Order: sequence, then C-alpha cells, then structure tokens
Amino acid sequence: MSLWIAGLARGHNAGVCLMKDGEIVFSIEEERLTRTKYDGGPLASMLKILEYTNKLDYMVISHTQTLDETAGRIDYSNEDIYTGLARKVGLIESGHPYDKHPQVIDVATLHHKMHASLAFYRSGFEEAVAVIVDGAGTCYSLTSDDQPRFMWETESIYKCEYPDKLQTLYKVAGNKDWLPQVDLEAPDLDIFGKETGAYVMSLSDRAGIVKCYEAVTEYCGWSAIEAGKTMGLFPYGKPNDSIPELFDSTSNAPTPLSNRNLFVPRYPNGSIVNENVYSDLSYTEENIDITTLQNRRDMAYAVQTETQAAVAKVIRQAVEVSGCKNVVISGGYGLNCVANYYFLKELENDGINMYVEPISNDAGTAMGAALWLYRSITKDVAVLPQADNVYLGPVHAYDNDYIINLCNHYNAEVTDATNDDVVKLMTDRNIVTLFQGRSENGPRALGNRSIMYDPTDPNGKDFVNGVKHREYFRPFAGSILEEDVHEWFDLRGMESSPTMMYAVNCQPGIEEKIPAIIHIDGTCRIQTVTREQNPHYYDIIKAFKEKTGCPIIFNTSFNLGGEPLVETLDDALWTLQQSEIEYLYLPEYNKLVKVKNV
Repeated sequence: MSLWIAGLARGHNAGVCLMKDGEIVFSIEEERLTRTKYDGGPLASMLKILEYTNKLDYMVISHTQTLDETAGRIDYSNEDIYTGLARKVGLIESGHPYDKHPQVIDVATLHHKMHASLAFYRSGFEEAVAVIVDGAGTCYSLTSDDQPRFMWETESIYKCEYPDKLQTLYKVAGNKDWLPQVDLEAPDLDIFGKETGAYVMSLSDRAGIVKCYEAVTEYCGWSAIEAGKTMGLFPYGKPNDSIPELFDSTSNAPTPLSNRNLFVPRYPNGSIVNENVYSDLSYTEENIDITTLQNRRDMAYAVQTETQAAVAKVIRQAVEVSGCKNVVISGGYGLNCVANYYFLKELENDGINMYVEPISNDAGTAMGAALWLYRSITKDVAVLPQADNVYLGPVHAYDNDYIINLCNHYNAEVTDATNDDVVKLMTDRNIVTLFQGRSENGPRALGNRSIMYDPTDPNGKDFVNGVKHREYFRPFAGSILEEDVHEWFDLRGMESSPTMMYAVNCQPGIEEKIPAIIHIDGTCRIQTVTREQNPHYYDIIKAFKEKTGCPIIFNTSFNLGGEPLVETLDDALWTLQQSEIEYLYLPEYNKLVKVKNV
C-alpha cells in the first residue's frame, strides 16, 4: 500500500504539495491556478490532488494560526473548509467527528519548524542547523498582567537530524505591546503536539529583521509583501548619516534588536518607518515617484546592508549554540539573493557549509510539512540528495490537436521551429517566451516558464521592464551554461547556482558585454544550466552561444507585472495576447506560436 500525504500551506503563499511514499508528486502555489496574485486558501490546489489519487492517508496543514482560530467553517458540519472539502470530494474518510478528523494534522504551531524541515531535507546534509528569518510565523497566545498577549515568531534556530529530529534551540517572538526583551523557557513540540524539550524564547516589543525590511518596503511605496522591489532599489542608494542605525549596536542580545524609535511593528502584517521622529525621512508632496527620492533609495540601501549583517550574526549564533557548521536557511529572508551572496564572503573564514532553500516563502511549508510527517511516520533515515531543481508543478499533457485548436482560439499562427530560429528572433531583438514541461515551484523562473531576450542589448532592461509593466530599477536574471559560469561571474567558491538564489558579481570586462542583465551595482542573479537539469533550455542557450559567442540568455519570469507566473498553455497565450510580446516557443513540440496582440 502506498502512503499518500498532502501538505497544505494556508496564507498569502497558499499551495499544496502531494507526496507518494516520500517522493514529491507535485507542488504548486494556489495563485498559479486561480490567476490571483498571493491568493490564499489552497482549494483549487487541493482539487489537483484528484488527478493523481482519490484517497489520502494524511493531510497536514501549515499556517501561522490554527484551523480553529482562523479557518472558515462549513455550514452545519462545522468542519474547517479544508477538512470539509477533502471529505466532500472523497480524499479523506467520512464518519469521524468533523472537527477532529484523524487524517488531518494542523501544524500551525510549528510554522518555522516547517520552513526548517523543507530546507534540511532538501539540503543533502546528514545533520544541520536551520536558521529561519521570517516576517511573522506561528502566533503564540501568552498572558502577562492577566492580559492576553499575541506573539509572532520572527527568528528561529533548529538543530536538525534524521529521521525527524528538529530541535528548537532558540526563538525570537515579537509584539508591539510586549515588555522589552523578556526571555522565557518554552516547550518544544513534535508534529503530534508532544513536548520534546525546552528552549529559550526571547519576547520583544521590537520589529524583527524581516519586519524592518517590510517597513522600508512600505516606506518606498509598496505593500509589505513586495520586498523584492526594495532589494532591486537598494543599489541606487548610498550611506546616509541622517538615517539612524537600524539595529541597536550596543545590545548583547543573541539576535539583533531593531531601533524601536525608527520601526513600529504591526504584527502580524507589516511594520512602519516612524517618519515623524526623523524629519529627514519625511516627504509630503503628492504625485511624485518616491522611488526617485534619495532618502527612499538610501533607506533601501540601509535596510539591505544592515539586515544582511544582522542575519550573518544570527547564523554565527546558530553555529555556536548547535556546534554544527552545516547551515540551512529558509523563511522569507532566504529569498534575498543579495544577502545570500554577501554571506558567502562574510562567512568564508567560519568554515560554514551553507544551503539556501529556493522555496523559502510560505508556500514551501506545505512541502516541509509533508516531508517531516513522512519521516515522523516511517522513521526513514535515508539522506536525500541536495535539491538542484524545482520543476515540481503538475503535469500538463498537450497533443498537437489541442495546441492547434487553442492557438486558433487566440487567432495565433503556429509554425515548425528550431532553436536556431528562436535564437535568430532574439538576436533581432524580439522577446520570445518559453513554455515547457512542469512549472517551477517557488518564485524563480528557471527555463520552463521564462521570458527570453538578448542580454547584449544596451536598452534591453528598459525595453523588457516596459513590456512587463515593471519599475525602472527592477533588474533581470541571466541563465548561463554551467561550464562557462566562472569565466563570466564570481561565484565566491560555489561550483554552480542552479536555482538562482544569489546575485553575483560579474568578472572584469563582462558588464559591457551583457548590459541588459547587469544591475547598477555590477551584479546579476544567475542560473547555471546543465543538459541533465533542463535539456531543452540548455540547448537553446548553447545555440545562442554558437551564434553570438555569449553563453548567457536574458531570463525573466513569464508573467506581466502584478500577475502570477503562467501555469498552463492557455495562460501563456492569454498573457501574450494582453501584451506586446508576440512569440511563444514550445521546444518539446518544435513549435513557434505568433500571437496577434490586443
């Protein structure tokens, strides 16, 4: 009998991971199916399970607050909506007390532990210490002075060992109303709610590391969840003496304490920069692009440089308290590719082996929960190899008749094509979209749902940003043949970068060769590609190199600004029809589609 486990992630990065006997069948975010950015409640993703199995053994649900606290309820039966849907479509059995179904396990009290689980099991390490730096994880209800207080975990450290030991060593939880810096002994729980020991939890009234980043992101004019824009803006800034220290340099706390005068946390959602205290940070004129204001740029510079130094301090603390130099990183901050590259230099003399999880956002906790539950049940001690790809989306099967009929629906022309034809289009300065295989899990496009362009075009960055409706300062990535990467980029000791988790320096003389993908600070977010990892994509890049001498192509996610990455072929054609992009390449079918734009 096979063991089927579905991991669900609730919240703004909702999604589902389906596992069979410990192997990932598929993993997808809800927004890819519903076409609504940051869509919550993975209901459409749950229905995808029925394409692979009609019965689950377990459904494990990850969030920051429990099903009883925050999930909607089904009329009459009073089930939470996820248990109710699973029962109604037959994925779990009927006949049990609806609110305590034995096949449904709620791990909302272990949010950071699920981030740690994912990073550990995909790292290739036999043992590791996990560093989780996140916006607001599990909500803890505590009492002080007879008043209920709600705390959200912000930074956590775990010692991880096979088969299922993820021991909490240290944790910081924040709330804007809590007494300053209180430490307490807290129980550590396993996935079934049993106490497995105690650890120190530091309770703080200050903004956590990610909350500081969220505050500056809102200060720059975006929603707190759009921190990637702040990361793109930071190189336009510079050190500014009018900006106070973001963290308390005099503190001896194990993890950095943020400046409580500068940052006002709003747990669990966002944080704000207290402009009223610092007049140099204020600006009241309306109808202006505030990203062109130097104080915004300088704040982006400050929050990037100071938070990455703060996280490096947490990493060193983790190594010290665990005695382990294999470090895995996850949580929202794990997606900061600028910081990840900084760690390679900052920690190079510490003897640390580092793995950064490419699905570090909350969607990854679905997979983390499924992996840990499987190991907890089976006690399987086999060490998984390090994950080097994220092509984990559901399988979409298309035949030629379907492709032709769909293209006719969009009034699109279909012709036979080769890689050389596609390279010719790119070198003639045409954008070509690429659609093949299973979609990438996580936020990076890695050649299955990508927009390709010629990186040698001096105007390429502005051109593609305009077509995608993105801000002027947003950088683009490059996909490079792995065998050529060291000639073009400094990987700081890494052999490769297959999941695009580092913004790396280009080698001398390279910037002028590929100006479309080199950011203002001389860096590029790089994906190395081998034929084993992605044969069609590798061959396209190889053909581009043979024509131009450049082993790199311009790569960005196949979507327009504010939209999810495309998932289906229908999504792809619709996106082209709504944009100025004309070409779609289907390398598995040797087909080129030309769409007439609206």
